[in-house]
Amino acid sequence: MILDAARAAASRLFSPEFRSVFLKTLGLTLLALVALWFGIESLLEWLAWPWLQTFVPGLPSWAGWLSGIIAGILLAMGMALLVAPVTAIVAGLFLDDIAEVVERTDYPGDPPGRAVPVLQSLALAIKFFGVVILGNIVALLLLLVPGINLAAFFIVNGYLLGREFFEFAAMRFRPEAEAKALRRKYAGTVFLAGLLIAVYLAVPLLNLLTPLFAAAMMVHLHKAVSARDPVQRNSRKSA
Repeated sequence: MILDAARAAASRLFSPEFRSVFLKTLGLTLLALVALWFGIESLLEWLAWPWLQTFVPGLPSWAGWLSGIIAGILLAMGMALLVAPVTAIVAGLFLDDIAEVVERTDYPGDPPGRAVPVLQSLALAIKFFGVVILGNIVALLLLLVPGINLAAFFIVNGYLLGREFFEFAAMRFRPEAEAKALRRKYAGTVFLAGLLIAVYLAVPLLNLLTPLFAAAMMVHLHKAVSARDPVQRNSRKSA
């Protein structure tokens, strides 16, 4: 079930519809990072250099030039680390587009899901961004513990990413409480699917496609699970 969902999702990654969403996501991500770059650079010039001159008077002129180069290198490294998380939060705004493509093309005979409301979609995007950041911080700390190392990254991210993306796919058809209950019922399956998402997240460049792959795979997984636990008509109407 999980491998079938993963294969189906991977086969869609380079389709025209997915490519369109990815290009929009990447473009907005680059704009956000450029804006962040200039904002931080301006802030450093405004605060850091005057502060340094105050506490270390008599600095030669070349010290400012050297500190600017060092700050630029550190800033570039920081931007590189932020590419995947920022892509994640931007892509979170387009997850419904991905889900709609999968539902329309792979399940044409099924009723379509409901798009998550804009504010809830934004909240989910921010939440996903937080999950990625928190998961990687926890994993980074656990990497310092002997005997755990790389497994920590996959376990933490597998759980968090599996949970968030499955609930997103389920909430297109079910009330939030029912989606969460379904995720808990199939917790093991969702976690294993989350591990596959974590593999994508761990590969440079491929991690930019993680939100698209995860959303598509979880749509397929929710469809497979729903064959065992159909959506209740009353719950669907009351949502």
